[in-house]
Amino acid sequence: MKLPENRFKRALREGRQQIGLWCTLSSPYAAEVVAGSGFDWLLFDTEHSPSDVEIVLSLLQAVSAYDVSPIVRPASNDTVLIKRYLDIGVPTLLIPYVQSAEEARSAVAAIRYAPDGVRGVSALTRATRFGRVEGYARRAAEELCLLVQIETQQALDELEAIAAVDGVDGVFIGPADLAASLGHVGDQGHPNVKAAVEGAVRRIRACGKPAGILTGDTAFAQRCIEIGTTFTAVGVDVGILARGTEKLAQQFQAEVPPSPHAAAKAR
Repeated sequence: MKLPENRFKRALREGRQQIGLWCTLSSPYAAEVVAGSGFDWLLFDTEHSPSDVEIVLSLLQAVSAYDVSPIVRPASNDTVLIKRYLDIGVPTLLIPYVQSAEEARSAVAAIRYAPDGVRGVSALTRATRFGRVEGYARRAAEELCLLVQIETQQALDELEAIAAVDGVDGVFIGPADLAASLGHVGDQGHPNVKAAVEGAVRRIRACGKPAGILTGDTAFAQRCIEIGTTFTAVGVDVGILARGTEKLAQQFQAEVPPSPHAAAKAR
């Protein structure tokens, strides 16, 4: 059996725009619903959701039949946690809160086997198709994709050094925490935050690495694409569900007259 190709990684290398959706519902059923929506990638978040390794396994299985690339964000840059996600077949990882080149190198080491890294070896994982992928241990790094997340002023100061680390395949800007770090917590739309994001995108591209972003602001998403993001998340499943249902409820609360029974009771 051949090592599966990481289409997302190939697309980044070829400079093809990849539009994604952030997924925090932690439900295989919900994941399958959005898997066929036409996005290039789905990010399964375990940092700010109830998901754990077992839930992520079910999410991967739910979307495996669809033409979409799964990405997982671990809760932290933890070697053991990264190993567990890789072993269940996660092809691309987004590592949060990377503050320095040293932390980026630690993440790279976590996805590589010795002598290039520290990933523990097991021949019978889901990633190896239970021992059926020939030469998996020798070739795994070819198809694994590592993205690191920049989300503070300190990380911005170290951006070029982080992007230069061998094995980092892309750099993602986390606007929410970046806004907080810049003194504008809860205000990702602040002009200073947007300027910092745009500047970071340009710097990442100048380093020769793909740049990524998450924003629910359609106009700003288009702006980021124009200045150079290659993997762009344009919404969050929970936000779409919450705002969509609110809009529907408000529409009917405003337009539907009270029932005759309710009107009579009011009199």
